[in-house]
Amino acid sequence: MKSPRIVFALACALSVLATVAPAQQKKRDLVVWGISFGPDTKGSEAVVREFSRRHPDVNVRVLSMGAGNMNPQKLMTSIVGNVAPDVINQDRFSISDWASRGAFRSLNDLIDRDKDKDPLCPKKEQYYAAPWAEATWKKEVYGIPTGADNRILYYNKTIFRENADALRAAGLDPDRAPRTWSELLKYGKILTPPLKNGQFTRAGFMPNFGNVWLYMYAFQNNANFMSEDGRTCTMDTPAAEEALKFIVDGYDQIGGYEKAKGFESGFLSGENDAFVLGKVAMKIDGDWILNDLSRYGPSLDIGVAPPPIPDDRYNQRGRFANEKEKYITWVGGYCYSIPKGARNVQDAWEYIKFATSTEGRMIENTAQKEWEQLRGRAFIPRQQGSREANEALFKAFKPADPKFAAALRQHMDLMPYGRIRPVTFVGQTLWSNHVKAMETACYHKASPKEALISAQQVVQRDLDAFFEKEQHPIINLAIPLWIAIFAAAATLLTFTWLFLRKQMGKLERSEAWWAYLFISPWTLGFLLLTLGPMLASLFFSFTQYDVLNEARWVGFKNYQDLGGADQANVLKGLANAVYLAALSVPLTLAVGLAIALLLNQATRGMRFYRTFFYMPAIVPGVASAVLWLWVLTPDPNKGLLNAGWQQTITPWLGLSPPGWVNSADWSKNALVVMGMWGAGSGMILWLAGLKGISSTLYEAASIDGANPRQTFWSITFPQLSPIIFFNAVMGFIGAMQVFDQVYIMKPSGDGPVGPDDSMLTPVYLLFNNGFAFFKMGYASAIAWLIFAIILVLTFLQFKIAPRWVHYETDK
Repeated sequence: MKSPRIVFALACALSVLATVAPAQQKKRDLVVWGISFGPDTKGSEAVVREFSRRHPDVNVRVLSMGAGNMNPQKLMTSIVGNVAPDVINQDRFSISDWASRGAFRSLNDLIDRDKDKDPLCPKKEQYYAAPWAEATWKKEVYGIPTGADNRILYYNKTIFRENADALRAAGLDPDRAPRTWSELLKYGKILTPPLKNGQFTRAGFMPNFGNVWLYMYAFQNNANFMSEDGRTCTMDTPAAEEALKFIVDGYDQIGGYEKAKGFESGFLSGENDAFVLGKVAMKIDGDWILNDLSRYGPSLDIGVAPPPIPDDRYNQRGRFANEKEKYITWVGGYCYSIPKGARNVQDAWEYIKFATSTEGRMIENTAQKEWEQLRGRAFIPRQQGSREANEALFKAFKPADPKFAAALRQHMDLMPYGRIRPVTFVGQTLWSNHVKAMETACYHKASPKEALISAQQVVQRDLDAFFEKEQHPIINLAIPLWIAIFAAAATLLTFTWLFLRKQMGKLERSEAWWAYLFISPWTLGFLLLTLGPMLASLFFSFTQYDVLNEARWVGFKNYQDLGGADQANVLKGLANAVYLAALSVPLTLAVGLAIALLLNQATRGMRFYRTFFYMPAIVPGVASAVLWLWVLTPDPNKGLLNAGWQQTITPWLGLSPPGWVNSADWSKNALVVMGMWGAGSGMILWLAGLKGISSTLYEAASIDGANPRQTFWSITFPQLSPIIFFNAVMGFIGAMQVFDQVYIMKPSGDGPVGPDDSMLTPVYLLFNNGFAFFKMGYASAIAWLIFAIILVLTFLQFKIAPRWVHYETDK
């Protein structure tokens, strides 16, 4: 009797599971990129959790991916691969660039559909004008603003009081902040003590310390970087030139840009921020530093004020006589967007509406405040793109400390007067070249006007290419693909036909078939993964192609640009590669050989020493670059190498420690020094070569009375010449392909690659054009230029080799 009951119970259980399982399978995935879960983002986690509670049929999958931080590679790959996220937290200034390429979906239809029936639907009037405009392209909304950071002046009142007499003697008021550019320069000079041993002990004001750049000073001077129709770059204007000159003067009066950057590089953010430590008296920065100030410098006596403005604007004279807006700041931030190819648009829109609403902002900040209280830390809300949310958050989370409340209020009061970076599809190019112009002028490699003209020409070239693209025919990529497939098939059939016609015995033919079968995996891999991409790259080098849109045939234009419009960058990159090859390769070979000679001894503990010298070879390249950034920090109080320099070379020869990666004259040498540290990696080959030299040769030389120098040049060197030749060939190829060290160690995230592009290499130029500016056609042309140069150099080395390379088989 029990058996039927058990069977019946199991049947009931299975039927219940059968009804539950489909319900679980109906959950829709919502993929969100650009936010992460961690101790400092508990608020974001709370928003996702609350959204999931309200939408139980949606499974929210959050991936950080670093997608929103001006790093387009992952997003571009996902869109092209048809695996785009549903929502992305994207830097607003790049929205127009992506939208112009059809990479983002317009939100206008969704806003129009829900604006009258859903209270969470974002409306233009709820937001400050600047953030909303920055997420708009050609009257279409492509993103809903989240945070909106603007810049104000922070100053250390204690330092002001300590220098009150000097400030009063200069006619300045120590009880208030500077209000104009001229006042800011005067305050900055007085508050900067004389350099000690050529180094800063404190800086009064560094124009770009914090987060300012040329953009904000130019905006304050009413400079526009683009024409109203968006077809012309107007970077070279008297207003922009005056703003750039102000930056240059600000650095020159305290010792120069190079020394200031070296001083700045010795500090980090958070508790190691130079302003928090009292090493900088004034800085212009965003609201993101308020939480750090409240945590790591709660007793710091700070004051805040609007960013100082041009004297004529403050006094409302000249071209500013009728100006309605007095103080001007710069606004940036992020927004939520829906990429092209998103699979769950409706749920993505529901999430965006909820997360950007005032209710969503309140949930986020409430959760973050509760978490910070558990950690015993203060909490200050960040600025929002929504005016409504900003006021609500200030009322609910106003800091108890008056100085931080005043700072937060100052940020809010300036939000209506924020300017944004130009809304243009060349936003990334404009940003990078505006940074390059600033640094070029600050290093005095060009005048402000010359630097601006050079940067403007680069941006204008991209603008012209975009507006003239209709002149070039669209290529159906299926045609060259089918031609390649047909050519491959014809080659295979021809080879098979020739093989079958060849006269062979049965055993010989069988062995041949097996031989081809065994090498076929490598052959297919080479054809599909090496030769195929190379030929595709060659084809694309004759096109204008950004991956997201159709390719257009431009003929030899990309190659013409290598020797024309972009000649300066190409020659700079090649010159840097030649410098690295000429200095690094011989030094690395010499050091590696010297280490091998020392380790080729029969002494106690030799295994330990060999392991010790080989260890740098197994350190990952990125970790090694980060390590050397610390070792080469210009500030002798922070950098290991310069600390030793200051204690030895400076008192002996009177030479100040170099700026290394912050110096145009020393940055390449920093790469050389780093390369020499890894010279032990070639020790294995050197030791193998040394072990292969017959001892009878040395015995014969000793009998003949040869000294060590004669023995080395007459026996050791000739016997090692094949290894020297191999290392030299690989070293020159490596010098042409330097990339990862530069990518990690360059001081600026954007703009010049090292001071005055002193660290620019051919491969970095290729990477920038291909994966930062989406100019895949031009990047392919650079790749073939690099390939041709390496081919020629290697050919010449092989032609010269017989004159000095000796092999055992030589007669």
